[in-house]
Amino acid sequence: MTQDDETDLSAEGDENKSKISIILLAAGSSSRMGQSKQLLDVQGNPLLLHSTKAALDSGAKSVNIILGANEQPHREVIKQLPVDIITNHFWKSGMGSSIKAGLNHLVRKHSDTEAVIIMVCDQPAVTSIHLQNLIRKFEETRSPIVASYYSATAGVPALFSRAFFSNILMLKDDQGAKKIIEQFPEQVQKVEFPGGSMDLDTGEDYQQYLKVK
Repeated sequence: MTQDDETDLSAEGDENKSKISIILLAAGSSSRMGQSKQLLDVQGNPLLLHSTKAALDSGAKSVNIILGANEQPHREVIKQLPVDIITNHFWKSGMGSSIKAGLNHLVRKHSDTEAVIIMVCDQPAVTSIHLQNLIRKFEETRSPIVASYYSATAGVPALFSRAFFSNILMLKDDQGAKKIIEQFPEQVQKVEFPGGSMDLDTGEDYQQYLKVK
């Protein structure tokens, strides 16, 4: 697999900065929504910008955004932010291809990364505080996987230590990070994520979000 890596605007982290990075998945075509979910208004910002700001405010060393469908309008939303933008030309093959594109870029550019948080852009309840809670749990427990917990299940956003990078790179293109969480339940620490079950896949989801936000 190949993907285009754009020179990013992010400064190299200083010595005191976390060695934990974030991969934000935003490559999908929003086929069930009928319009770009990345551009939906959430708290006065496009959803992609909302999610990116949460990632940037988490204190992570780097934020890596994976784009695919509708790449140009989505790039416009975040092009001025200090993030790495990676275009996955194979986004149609599934989420796993975007995860692997992000991690391959990350390990090349930030080889000292000790853990990565994988998050998706369509969970409007994600905040920088929740991402910080995942990082804090990892630092306290050194558990190799720290996952968000909602609707009686563990899922994304989820943190994976370097020990699991090879597992991530072996994901099939149509698999997501949850596959690894399900394969290694004994290695997972959980962090409660209120609102985590709200994801914006359809027009009905968005209307429901607008009612309860």
